[in-house]
Amino acid sequence: MAAKVYIIIYSLYHHIYTLAQEVQKGLQASGVDAKIFQVPETLSDEILTKMHAPAKPEVPVITVKDLTEADGFLFGIPTRFGAMPAQIKAFLDATGGLWASGALAGKFAGTFFSTASQHGGQETTAFTTVTYFAHHGMVYVPLGFSSPHLFDNSEVVGGSAWGAGTIANGDGSRQVTQKELEIAHTQGENFGKIISTYVKGKTA
Repeated sequence: MAAKVYIIIYSLYHHIYTLAQEVQKGLQASGVDAKIFQVPETLSDEILTKMHAPAKPEVPVITVKDLTEADGFLFGIPTRFGAMPAQIKAFLDATGGLWASGALAGKFAGTFFSTASQHGGQETTAFTTVTYFAHHGMVYVPLGFSSPHLFDNSEVVGGSAWGAGTIANGDGSRQVTQKELEIAHTQGENFGKIISTYVKGKTA
């Protein structure tokens, strides 16, 4: 049976969603059953309109209960002041029942990001998200420097050892680049290989 990974995102201007689609391709290339979900929105339609937010991606909204079905998760997180946004935090804060029962212990997790600038806190967002994984007893899988693009200083490239990423500019005008897409694909493929190996071994 193929390993199952849920890609869980919040994406206001679709930068994270764009990365998520490439992460999904990488997971599928490694033989993983990969689905994209979005967390519930906490902002009103009125506020979203004032923010000129486009329509949400056409992917299902995840529930806390859904987390029990997957072997692992890759969280796509747009950074807010160097940490996760309220929408992701509200979702993770609602997992207390799963923590109490140990339902997520032993599952795998990874992260990828979007920031407005090069110094917007992609790594600090990873640091402050890992605490949730630790409390649940989950296994955090970083990207490492598995993509040569992470050594490229000839242009702005999002991402780090902690996960793929993109730089969106404060107004969202910068789009995900080809190099950032390739990093995201690598992350998905590498994560998929690890989790597939684990699932095959567990069911052998």
